Amino acid sequence: MTYTTHRPELHVTAEQGILNAPAGAIRDADLWHVFLQYQPTQGAPARWAHQALDVTNPYDWDVCDDVLAPEGTEIQVRAGSVVAVGDSGAAELFFTSVTRDGTEVHVASVPALSETVAELDDDALTLDSSVSRIGRVLGDHDGWHNFRSPCVLADGPGRWLMLAVTGDVEEPRLVILDSTDLRNWEVRGPMSFEGDPGVSGGHCMVSPRLLRLRDEIDGELWDVLLTTIEQEGGPDISGYLVGSLTGARFTVQTPFTRMDFGHDFTRPRNTNFIGTGTGEQHSDSALVFGLMNGVGRKDDPTGHRSLAEENWANCLSMPRLVTLQGGRLFQTPTPGLPDVIPGTTAARMFTAILDAGEGSVSIDVLDGSGEPAVTVTHHGDRVTLDRSMNAAHGGDPVASGPLAEADTDSLTVIVDGSTVEVFVDGGVAALASRVYFTDGCSGFTVHTEGGARVLRTMNLGPLPHDSTDLGDVRDAFDPDSVDR
Repeated sequence: MTYTTHRPELHVTAEQGILNAPAGAIRDADLWHVFLQYQPTQGAPARWAHQALDVTNPYDWDVCDDVLAPEGTEIQVRAGSVVAVGDSGAAELFFTSVTRDGTEVHVASVPALSETVAELDDDALTLDSSVSRIGRVLGDHDGWHNFRSPCVLADGPGRWLMLAVTGDVEEPRLVILDSTDLRNWEVRGPMSFEGDPGVSGGHCMVSPRLLRLRDEIDGELWDVLLTTIEQEGGPDISGYLVGSLTGARFTVQTPFTRMDFGHDFTRPRNTNFIGTGTGEQHSDSALVFGLMNGVGRKDDPTGHRSLAEENWANCLSMPRLVTLQGGRLFQTPTPGLPDVIPGTTAARMFTAILDAGEGSVSIDVLDGSGEPAVTVTHHGDRVTLDRSMNAAHGGDPVASGPLAEADTDSLTVIVDGSTVEVFVDGGVAALASRVYFTDGCSGFTVHTEGGARVLRTMNLGPLPHDSTDLGDVRDAFDPDSVDR
């Protein structure tokens, strides 16, 4: 049977309705929990869904009971963050409570995350009974108002830090707060920058996240600020700054740098960890998601073919393993993907090791009839993703991102339902775009120009029903067979 669904198999999507944003993520040795802000139906109030994954079975997400829904005078609950409390598996959900009067930061408690996956209800709107509301922890005070989008992380033994957004929607401000008990918060001050942040005045900086990573080159521990820039009349631009946070001042080492150059990546979220005693992430690497929707909160869900045909809209990007090297973030898919692809219904992955030289190498991603639905091209100094030849995306601009000089040129293209994600030169660049395929994706073709060479390839797809041999779907192409 021809596989025609738009819903990806390996990405996180809402069970039904419209996924608005990743709300938070936390992981221990065995389980990875991701929380989502979503609307069960168009126009319904936003709430939090929950999905979990056993890390021994990567990319196989299980839908759990919802954890938060509006109560009392709330009209919706929006994204926030999840932090571990000690090493026992307890966690707290910090979220944005929205009423007609404005926004506040509230918290809910989860005594044991393991209990949230133990007994599940068939009703998609059932709330997890183990999650209990604590209430407001941050409301209007001292001249600050409309606190929202909280990011909470450990700031040393017995100390916690919150990065939040305040003010009007059109003129948001970032503020830093402190706490010793996760209940009482004091404003440290508005976040300011020493050095050029690389963000011009007038741009709205929203959805901030803060993590700490050790640079593999200098061995130093740096603060990394993930944020999204909302552009007037344009797509969201998500990126990061690297530097040092002292008080409320961020001293910039690397100014704002775009994190993903595809059409559809916004509002990145990092993953906190259980078992460190503080709930903070490991310093050598981070696990990050983004929303695969290029315009974020300005999105019109009625324009999504997936909503009209399959009653869902939007998904998260694949989880990315992020490292810091020379002040720059490198992103790669989390381990295990090549082993998972053959067991899917329709997902595919193509990797080419190449020498672009003065030329270029293009990968056409084919639809069910063998026609290109999207083309990814490595030009040596830049990478492009073109979906404009696709009837569903006619007239779209070509996505393009710069490349740094690398020891080895490479392209990895991952197709899963209506998603395409690209990782270039060992993670120096990433591109995520939604692409609607006609009758699914049937494979790839490779073309070279200007003396570029393809040195080696790996092509993975679903295992044929009558085969158990991975060699049936894992091909090492002869470079001489590549189109030129």
